[in-house]
Amino acid sequence: MSPIDSPIAHYPVNDFGPLMKGLVIGGVGIVHVFLAQFAIGGGMLMWYFERLGQRGLPDARTFVDGYFKVLVLVSFVVGALTGVAMWFTTIQVGARTIGLMIDEFHWLWATEWVWFAVEITAGYAFYRAGRRLGGRARLRLLALYALASWMSLFWINGILAWQLTPGRWLDGGGMWAGFFNPSFLPSLLFRTAVSTTLGALAACIVINTMDLPRDRRAQLIRRASRFAAPIAVMPVLALWFAAVLPGDSRSWLLGGSMAMTMFVGVAAGASLLVGGYVIAGLIVQRLYINGATATLLLGLAFGATAAGEFVREGARKPYTVRGVLYSTSIRPDEVAALRRTGATAADPYPLRERYPGEQLARGARVERALCDACHTMRGANALVELTRTWADDQLRLNLAKLQRTKGFMPPFAGNAEDVEALVQLLRWERDDRPAGFAAPPASPETLAQIARWLDEAGTAAAGEPR
Repeated sequence: MSPIDSPIAHYPVNDFGPLMKGLVIGGVGIVHVFLAQFAIGGGMLMWYFERLGQRGLPDARTFVDGYFKVLVLVSFVVGALTGVAMWFTTIQVGARTIGLMIDEFHWLWATEWVWFAVEITAGYAFYRAGRRLGGRARLRLLALYALASWMSLFWINGILAWQLTPGRWLDGGGMWAGFFNPSFLPSLLFRTAVSTTLGALAACIVINTMDLPRDRRAQLIRRASRFAAPIAVMPVLALWFAAVLPGDSRSWLLGGSMAMTMFVGVAAGASLLVGGYVIAGLIVQRLYINGATATLLLGLAFGATAAGEFVREGARKPYTVRGVLYSTSIRPDEVAALRRTGATAADPYPLRERYPGEQLARGARVERALCDACHTMRGANALVELTRTWADDQLRLNLAKLQRTKGFMPPFAGNAEDVEALVQLLRWERDDRPAGFAAPPASPETLAQIARWLDEAGTAAAGEPR
C-alpha cells in the first residue's frame, strides 16, 4: 500500500486530551440537534398561532412576536454556532466519513443548504418586518419559514439515516437508494414529533413570561399543548425504527451492550414522563402548567434527546457508515493490506510526545491510528483502565481478536508487531510511565502466536463472513 492509498496518510491528526473524540462530537451534536429540532417545531407552532390569531384567538399575535424573539436568539445564534462547531469537530476527527458523505450526497447537501438559507432569510425578514406586515403576508412568511426548516430536516435526516442503514445503496442502488433507506421514514417522523413537542414545551415557558391574566395564559397553553400531541405516536415510531435496524445493532440496544441498553432506558423513561404529562395532564385534563414545570419537562426532553442521539450513534458500531467505513476511518477492504504492511507504515505525522524507545513510539502511533477515535489513554473510555487487569498474553489475544473480543469493535488493522508495540505501550502507561522502561524484545514465538490469532480472527467485522 503506497502512502497515497493509506487511509492514515490523508488527514492530519487532532487530539482533545482526556475527552475522547466521540464525546466531543457527541456533546456538540446533542446540543445542536436539540436546538435544531426546537427551531423546526417552533416554526410550525408560530404559523399555527398566527393562524389562530387571525381567526380571533386573543393574545396569539403577541405570543408569536415574543416567541419568535426567543427562537431567533436560541436557534439562529446558538444553533448556528453549534452547527458550525459540528462541521469543525467532525472534519477534524472523522474527515474520511465527512468526505464520503459529501462525495456521495453533495447535491443533496447543497439542496439542504439552500433550504437553510431560505429559513434564515425568512426568519430574519419576519424578525425585522413582521410587526409591520398585514395578516396574509405574516402567515405566508411564517409558512415559508416553517416549511424551509422542516425541509432542512428532511434532507439531513436521509443522509444521517444512510450512515446506519444504507440499504440497497450497498448493492449499487445509487444516491436515492441510499437517501430513502430503511430508517429514513421512521426517523423523519420521529424527529418531527420531537420537534413539535419541543416547540410546545418552549411555548409554555414563554407564555408564562407574558404579562397576562392567568385565564388568558391558560387559553394559550391549552392551544400550545395540542401541538405536542404527536408525542403519543413516538413509541410506535421508535419500535418501527428498531425493527429496521440491522440485527447486530438491535442486539446492542436490547442487552448486548449495557451502556446502550441503559441509554435506551433513559430515552424511553424520560420520553414517557414528558408524554404522560402532556397527554394526560395538559391535553386530557387541561391542567395549567407553570414556567417551572414546563422548564423541567423541557429538561427531561433534552435528556431524552441526548440519550437517543447516543443510541443512534452507538447503533452504528463498529462503523461510521455501515458496511463501508469503520469507526477507525478504515474501509473493510483495507484491513487485509494493513495486516501486511502494519498500521503505521504510511503515517507521516509526528508524535506529540517523546517515548523511551522506538517500540513504544510505534505503539503510540498504533493507538492513534486504531484506538483514539473512541478511546483515550487515561481520560474518557481509558485504555489503561479497560485493560488494567489483563495479563500480557490476554492483552495480545484480545487485541488480535478484537472484533471477536467485543462485537462492536472493528478488526485490528495491523500486524503482529503492531499488536506487540501496543501491548508494551499499555504496560508502560499502566506502570505510570517509568523513565527507565525498557520493553523486552518480542520473541519470534510470541509474534508467531499473535499472527496466528490475527489469522483466526480474520479481517471481517463480527457477524460478517470471515
